[in-house]
Amino acid sequence: MSPAADNSSAMGDGPLIEDFGQRIGRAMGWPPMAGRLAGVLMLSPTPMTLSELQAALGASKGSASEMTRLLITNGTVERVKVPGVRQAGYVWRDDAWSSCLQHQLDQTEQLLELAQAAQEQGMCMPETQRARLRDMHTYYDFMVRHLRRLLDEYQRLHAG
Repeated sequence: MSPAADNSSAMGDGPLIEDFGQRIGRAMGWPPMAGRLAGVLMLSPTPMTLSELQAALGASKGSASEMTRLLITNGTVERVKVPGVRQAGYVWRDDAWSSCLQHQLDQTEQLLELAQAAQEQGMCMPETQRARLRDMHTYYDFMVRHLRRLLDEYQRLHAG
């Protein structure tokens, strides 16, 4: 039996994967295919090649490739070398949730930098616009501080 067949039987039935596609995809702002791919890899006991992911999802090579890149960027999946296999494998990261939160923090820090620059550049604008820029800065400053605390707390919880 091939690893792909082993993975498909270990993942349970299609409705769970479809549920991942709809719910995770929608919640994260991902296409449903990315949510389905996340579900397949989260439930897979072994790394899966791009060809195996294509077969498991009924997806094109381009779609499977694009969705794996999206999940790698979001910190939930990593590309690995599988001994004895020529193609790269993809696995759900053991620290996926921590990495996902780190990705959210990184994005929010970038928006805080934008808010800081915008606030400085908008000093000569009318009060209404300056107030909006202050609110933007206040919001992203608040979010960065709390996301950092959440990440630290989650990492302590996960390590213990």
